[in-house]
Amino acid sequence: MTLVTRNLLASLSVPAFLALPAAAQTVGPSGEAATPSSEITLDDAQVAELQGKGLKAALLWHDQADFVNAVTAGATEEFNRLGIEVVATTSAGFDSARQLADVETTLALKPDIILSLPLDPVAAAAAFKKASAAGAKLVFLSNLPADYKHPDDYAAIVTDDLFQMGKQAADVLAASMGGKGKVGWIYHDAAYYVTNQRDNAFKTTIQTDYPDMQIVAEAGISDPARAEEIANAMLLQNPDLGGIYVTWAGPAEGVLAALRASGNTTTKVVTLDLSEPIALDMVKGGNVTGIVADEAYELGRAMAAVGARAVLGVDNPPFIVAPALAVTKENVAEGWQKSLHKDAPQSVLDALK
Repeated sequence: MTLVTRNLLASLSVPAFLALPAAAQTVGPSGEAATPSSEITLDDAQVAELQGKGLKAALLWHDQADFVNAVTAGATEEFNRLGIEVVATTSAGFDSARQLADVETTLALKPDIILSLPLDPVAAAAAFKKASAAGAKLVFLSNLPADYKHPDDYAAIVTDDLFQMGKQAADVLAASMGGKGKVGWIYHDAAYYVTNQRDNAFKTTIQTDYPDMQIVAEAGISDPARAEEIANAMLLQNPDLGGIYVTWAGPAEGVLAALRASGNTTTKVVTLDLSEPIALDMVKGGNVTGIVADEAYELGRAMAAVGARAVLGVDNPPFIVAPALAVTKENVAEGWQKSLHKDAPQSVLDALK
């Protein structure tokens, strides 16, 4: 056993913010109750009123990816239905300074609604305050600028049903293990309410609903590049693991690499968020037994509806969640469409044949 491996084994402990049991429902960053996105709609009279206003919207995203593209598609289609012109769509490439510049530049276009995921809550606070002062209604995806208060500073946060994502991951893994056996839990080692709730929901569901399953190994991860090392250490200490939960798909690829390198074909893996390599392993009958995804297109539709309602002076709840979706080999093609409104990767579709 190497020094690195010993240190990893010694570090398989839970930080204080993850040691607390999860609530049996999704809550917002300040404990806000969740409202289902299906409740965020506009009636015919509201739609007609919006269509005559000549409104403009801007989508100022943190990055460019299939998930963001699906959110954009959902928002754009809803804005088109409401007669609202999308005048800017930007990607900051996970660069906070670039995102702040995007806000400043877009203000010249005088958008009535801005949708965004703020990268740096502190730095974003001042920039988005300028947008709000200019009259734009702000709708945020999964994150919130520091010290913002609802409804004065923003219309709503929209995100996934975080508890259901973790719960469904537990249910999928339990089904593949026959409801019994030893489990490893690889969680996000950072204080971020989105991943913390998903991870804790998995753990709580296993402990509450599956008495014949035991989480016997726990490891935090902040750098996905360390996932293979962490999995190797976990499996060395617990060679009889029946299943492993991985906080999202990126690190899950490292866990798969560890399993393949050791010739382990029996330990099941469940993770969150769609990924071509993870889905390909699943449809080929590999270690992956399921992926839990959000409905990204619905997130975008709901964000657009929130912004439009805010323009009309209609109250929005502060925290809104879109449904979770368990994707398995049996429904992977349909799941990809429901989540991202696009076909699954060709490699995945070919492997299904």
